[in-house]
Amino acid sequence: MENQFSRMELLTGKAGIQRLAGARAAVFGIGGVGGYVAEALARSGVGTLDFIDHDKITITNLNRQIFALHSTLGKYKADVAKERVLDINPDAVVNVHKIFYMPDTADQFDFSCYDYIVDAIDTVTGKLALIEQAKAAGIPIISSMGAGNKMDPAGFMVADIYETSVCPLAKVMRRELKKRGITSLKVVYSREKPRKPFHLSEKECCEKEMQHAVNEPGRKDVPGSSAFVPPAAGLVIAGEVVRELLRLGE
Repeated sequence: MENQFSRMELLTGKAGIQRLAGARAAVFGIGGVGGYVAEALARSGVGTLDFIDHDKITITNLNRQIFALHSTLGKYKADVAKERVLDINPDAVVNVHKIFYMPDTADQFDFSCYDYIVDAIDTVTGKLALIEQAKAAGIPIISSMGAGNKMDPAGFMVADIYETSVCPLAKVMRRELKKRGITSLKVVYSREKPRKPFHLSEKECCEKEMQHAVNEPGRKDVPGSSAFVPPAAGLVIAGEVVRELLRLGE
């Protein structure tokens, strides 16, 4: 009998669909990248999803975020994501955490309950805390590197963090992870050189890219972003998560 996952089942078999239905994944950051991860995991049949994001949808999110509509402006991203996912798969279990993930909120999460973790948050401090917590718990994690100021959706690839180059955020992460003794991390990144925003000089652009990689909430620099680059990164991540969940269940 046909159902909403019939086409996926042709690729995974019934056992694969059952493995996905029994899996639990957490997406930290439901923005331009994380929103597409969340959507694709739901449409792939992942049975339990945790969405962690404290932000509300704003007008500038409309150009790239899948949950951003005029009808959702002012609503919490995690709440909108949950509503949409349950409309896609009413049998899914969706847990919402309207929290800004940082070291001081990390103890609110029991990572042992997750099968996979997606890091799609912006701040280096938060990313490092998330990666450390996942590694300590022995839970697989994949981390999104920089998608801002880029225009090539075909440039994203999966690699270990220590194999990356060009990406300013990846450079900072390599340095900080090495300090912490973390020897490997699966990431999605692009070697496309960040473009210069039209209101900045080339020198200012390079400086701003590095600032964006290290600054905390409240930063004044805002990267340019398109309708197709963050989604491409998100879909690459989602594909990796689904394939890994299927392998983990074998």
